[in-house]
Amino acid sequence: MMDFGENEINGIFPYWLDTLPELQVLVLRSNKLQGVLHSPKTIHPFPKLWILDLANNEFIGPLPKGIIKNMKAMMNLSEQQSSLQYMQRRCYNYNVNLTVKGFYIEFPEISKTFTSIDLSNNNFHGEIPSVIGKLSSLRGLILSHNNLSGHIPTTMGNLPNLEWLDLSSNKLTGQIPYELKDITFLAFLNLPHNQLIGPIPQGKQFSTFENDSYEGNLALCGFPLSKACNNDGRKQSPSFVKEADDSEIKISFGWKVVLIGYGCGLIFGVIVRYVTFRNGEPKWFVTLYGVKYRRKGRRYSRN
Repeated sequence: MMDFGENEINGIFPYWLDTLPELQVLVLRSNKLQGVLHSPKTIHPFPKLWILDLANNEFIGPLPKGIIKNMKAMMNLSEQQSSLQYMQRRCYNYNVNLTVKGFYIEFPEISKTFTSIDLSNNNFHGEIPSVIGKLSSLRGLILSHNNLSGHIPTTMGNLPNLEWLDLSSNKLTGQIPYELKDITFLAFLNLPHNQLIGPIPQGKQFSTFENDSYEGNLALCGFPLSKACNNDGRKQSPSFVKEADDSEIKISFGWKVVLIGYGCGLIFGVIVRYVTFRNGEPKWFVTLYGVKYRRKGRRYSRN
């Protein structure tokens, strides 16, 4: 175990650590480390690492795909081995502080089945690598408060032991993958303040998550949010609503024009008729109706 967290360590990531084949826990959280996490030069780096915590630093660039894809200890733990270790309470006397389900907790001892990755509060950007779906024994993944973009990879549905997932405060787009419904043990899901769209998956574990899990994603719809989706599962398009409103305005305005024109025409007709009869008898009127107009004080006579 190597825990150098909560210090004032600066500089780049100490790449010499990947030459320690027995290293199982690496905690460098809350320091001043910076720079890009390049792929290690070692052929099989960190083969036994089952806890990686680099939170609260100043790392930049893409997520360390080269490190993630070599975490063999997070790939080879079968369900049978996991159950056996829980029964035997096989623990290590590692005193370590970790973020679990939104809480910062001190562990005086920790089980080897407690596999987690915390890369939160850095400046990582780019997409979440799909290779993360190979870490089948991973129980916790925290990538919050970075500048990650792109879609949430559907391969996350291949993490059957995942219990907490925090991707909040990034720039993730697209829909929430329906594959996440198959993660039976998922008890904590945190996706606020991204740019996610479309319907929220329904059923199974998703029925237990509340509004707090999705706030700040204005284009999401479906339970538990108050915004309903259309029949095809999508939120009603704002452009469609605007177009409908514009049509109603145009129709309303059109009727107003007709009424105004009709009123003006009626008034104009009355005035013309009065002036015409005032100044003389229109021959066309006499011919058409057989009516002879007399001046004021006289009466009409019919031929």
